[in-house]
Amino acid sequence: MIDIEWLKPGVFLGSIAFALIGVAVFWLCFVIVDKLTPYDLWREIVEEKNVALAIVVAAMCLAIGQIVAAAVHG
Repeated sequence: MIDIEWLKPGVFLGSIAFALIGVAVFWLCFVIVDKLTPYDLWREIVEEKNVALAIVVAAMCLAIGQIVAAAVHG
């Protein structure tokens, strides 16, 4: 029999809530890191084509995402 536990309303809404909380925490962490840096990350990456900074920001995003996922998962 196929397990459809995740289709129950409580489980589904809980998953959506944790996903939204995770995205909000990730966004907040990114904004904080952006404010702590001495330059505008978006302008440096997009307009100035700073590949090294883009790699550092990508690694930071992966790390923050992993931390948030571990915190939400328990």
